[in-house]
Amino acid sequence: MFGWIERKIIAKAQYRHGPTYVGKYGILQNFADLVKLFSKASLDLDNADSILYGTALPILISITIFTVLLLPIFPSLQATNIGFGLLLVFVVIAFMPIMIFLSGFASGNKFADISAQRSILMLLSYEIPLMLVIAAIGLISKGYNLQNIIAMQSNAYYIVLMPIGFFIFFIAMLAEIERPPFDLMEADSELIAGWITDMSPAYYALVLFLDYSKVFMSSLLISILFLGGWLGPAPIPGVVWLIIKAIIIAVIAVIIRATTFRMRIDRILRMGWLILIPLSLINLIITYILFVG
Repeated sequence: MFGWIERKIIAKAQYRHGPTYVGKYGILQNFADLVKLFSKASLDLDNADSILYGTALPILISITIFTVLLLPIFPSLQATNIGFGLLLVFVVIAFMPIMIFLSGFASGNKFADISAQRSILMLLSYEIPLMLVIAAIGLISKGYNLQNIIAMQSNAYYIVLMPIGFFIFFIAMLAEIERPPFDLMEADSELIAGWITDMSPAYYALVLFLDYSKVFMSSLLISILFLGGWLGPAPIPGVVWLIIKAIIIAVIAVIIRATTFRMRIDRILRMGWLILIPLSLINLIITYILFVG
């Protein structure tokens, strides 16, 4: 469903119709694409490390699903409620660029290898702002328990108390999940498809599932950390509020994809090191002065 919504929004921004023919309003187009991909023959790469290359994508999908399980959808709906839940989510998410690096490195393809190198460069420049914003959230919430973070926003959402932190976290998460304009690891005009260039059609279908799963996961995380999670007016159930907030975040990410162009690698790194890291430090200092000091 999200894939159809994304394609419709992008088509609208570009004065196109988007999916139209498969199902009512083209709603079954993504399903038809999956059938087509799974019907194609698989590829055997001569120069690839078959074990490492073949396991990287399933591990990436497992990481995404595990991260979603760590997020509290409702007070009674969470796989595990631990005191350092947010830190654990951060550690798990940090493995994504590493697995992309291993996949690209093991493929034996020069375009995938360049994509792998870019994943490490972006990891270094955007993990630091994420970590500093998470530290600021820990200062306000007096801990890293995700349910407690939501409860602490009962009077005011953190997007109001920490707007700079929300901006930094949103931008860094776009880079973390490879969404435009930070999709340099799959830059089609430069690297064909980056780390997924030589993947079999069935694996490419899993990449599409991974892409949408990461958007869903990151939207949930942002909604929990900055928009109060399930908190909202009583007549509407908390789960519905959380889903509405996550959908709004996801749609904003799609609009950004439709209206921006891909940034060069040097500009992305400069933005991370010279803009986001200083801003995240300023945000941490302001948070400490206002809410701790």
